Amino acid sequence: MIRVGTRGSALALTQARWVAERIEGETELVTINATGPIDDKSRWVSELERALVEERIDIAVHSAKDVPTELPPGLELIAIPPREDPRDAICGAASLAALPSGARVGTSSLRRSAQVRALRPDLDLQPVHGNVDTRLRKLRDGECDALVLAAAGLHRLGLEPDGLLEETVPAAGQGALAIEARSGTALPELVDEVATRAVTAERELVHALGASCNTPVGAHARAGNGAQLELSAWVGLPDGTEWLSDRLCGGPDEIGRLVAGRLRATGAAELLRRAERELAR
Repeated sequence: MIRVGTRGSALALTQARWVAERIEGETELVTINATGPIDDKSRWVSELERALVEERIDIAVHSAKDVPTELPPGLELIAIPPREDPRDAICGAASLAALPSGARVGTSSLRRSAQVRALRPDLDLQPVHGNVDTRLRKLRDGECDALVLAAAGLHRLGLEPDGLLEETVPAAGQGALAIEARSGTALPELVDEVATRAVTAERELVHALGASCNTPVGAHARAGNGAQLELSAWVGLPDGTEWLSDRLCGGPDEIGRLVAGRLRATGAAELLRRAERELAR
């Protein structure tokens, strides 16, 4: 019996069931509760990791974008399954361009708000927190005019956005699931090689920049020519007034470090330090 650990939101349970259905052998879903803010993704990840270390579960199912690049000793990511759509999505309007000046746009993501501000500084960005269904209810209740959130989460819940944002760079790992377990665990039936190469390159970029889940960084890798990957990256200030971007093709084992080096050479490290200072105020 493989005990599959998950948080208790509708999206997390849907993702965990999807994983459990693809494991060869018997499984049991174990819901892990955590105290603290519902949007503190690092807290949810650490609670699941604690359950792994204490052997209350055998694997933990995370949204890959929420998993830090540094893992606790004795734990590792053993599988990245096939990836859902990694793009950002918009609900309440067909596109960012379709929104009138001053429209209230809600998001719980620092990266999304920074990129939307860079693209449309005339919009009014509002923090909208909670699970996907909670945020959609706030949109219906008129607390904002549009929402920006992950397309993958909507799709997994059987929902469709009003539009997809091609102009924003997703978070590293967005749209992918990450299966974490104690070292030595293997579930090859869950491994997708294409998704694994892409997400690994994105996470390597974030790690090489010294960024975290709480800094405005985007990274998206997709298949290039042959075995190569094309990696797009974005680093900016929370208010969207300054930012850097890059795109490069290269081998999956080196592309993350290469793009991080190019960004650092043009001032990304200082930009991230300024972002951290702004957030600490």
